[in-house]
Amino acid sequence: MFRTLARPEVLVTTLAAAGILMVTMGARQSLGLFVSPLNSATGLGIATISLALAVGQFTWGAIQPLAGAVADRYGPRMVLVGGLLLLALGSAMTPFMDSGPGLIVSLGLLSAIGSGAGSFSVLIGAAAQRLPLESRAAASGVINAGGSFGQFVFAPILQKLIQSIGWIGAMWSLALMTLAALPLIGRLAGSKAAPAAHRADAGNGLRAAIGDALRDRSYLLLHVGFFTCGFHIAFLVTHLPGEVDLCGLPPAVASWSLAIIGLANIFGSLYAGSCVARYRSKYVLAVMYGSRALLIAGYLLLPRSETTFYLFAAGLGFTWLATVPPTAAIVGKLFGVRYLATLFGLTLLSHQIGGFLGAWLGGLAITRLGDYTWMWYADMALAAFAAIVNLPIREARPQQAAVPA
Repeated sequence: MFRTLARPEVLVTTLAAAGILMVTMGARQSLGLFVSPLNSATGLGIATISLALAVGQFTWGAIQPLAGAVADRYGPRMVLVGGLLLLALGSAMTPFMDSGPGLIVSLGLLSAIGSGAGSFSVLIGAAAQRLPLESRAAASGVINAGGSFGQFVFAPILQKLIQSIGWIGAMWSLALMTLAALPLIGRLAGSKAAPAAHRADAGNGLRAAIGDALRDRSYLLLHVGFFTCGFHIAFLVTHLPGEVDLCGLPPAVASWSLAIIGLANIFGSLYAGSCVARYRSKYVLAVMYGSRALLIAGYLLLPRSETTFYLFAAGLGFTWLATVPPTAAIVGKLFGVRYLATLFGLTLLSHQIGGFLGAWLGGLAITRLGDYTWMWYADMALAAFAAIVNLPIREARPQQAAVPA
């Protein structure tokens, strides 16, 4: 299936989007490593820092449909440039913030707006409008794998920087790494391919497309499932280092667990892209969410050792961000690609409302209850619920497009 990416212009567009996502997601998914150093340096408390990161989870989702709408109307270039600059600014300002409201501004608003503007909705939407139909499923998997590769690379590097030059130097290094992605934008913001005929493409504009989508039962069910996905990911990416610490294990176990999640999801994202081309995406999502519930149950039953964390990370990582290609594929099937960045952005907003609750409630749980036990139970129940709600989604069978010679 990945032969559909062999044409140079298709491959360049796909890799540019994957490279930008590598930076924005690598930066965003590694912020949990800074929770303990921030707490030690500022004395603000885990709950206050978790609230700032929770606001960031929500903001990252809230900016997605707005950034997508601007990109759909004016093109992705200025959205991506602004996003990378804001992400770098938020990272650079964080060491100067010594209060809860200050952290909300730097991490909860600036960094989150920046990474959100350079994330899935804009990148997948821009790529879909510039790629032929037969290349889109494979490209979505590769782009998604870029985000996973960013987590694999950034987590151990940032942990090493925190240990060697301190968290302030690591945060400033993160700002510089973000700026290094700016040259990739020109490779992605080229001319559009001829659009395929889809329902939303022939509609009466963006407002009508949003109205149609919000009245569609399948689209709303997709939102419900993606909400639980956001809860799960934000809880883990924010509080996995704290869980490792509770188990008496060194901080390196947390950074390597996050890296293993990213590495496993490279393969998971590529596999998800191939599955989207062969199977109904709702079934792919149901299997992914169901597997998470089983993995959490297994984790709770096993002794908390380094091996357990690494195996748990590998299992979860295979589906970590691999939910994005099938979710975007369903949105594209239902409404077309003309407003995909906006409509998929709204779906990501639901994801990040769940993310806000996962990050924030995790902080409350450790502060008031002393551990994350009830968060694990809630996470497991929500994963099982997500698997069920995806099944009634109305979705056509995948089109088996011919691969050009």
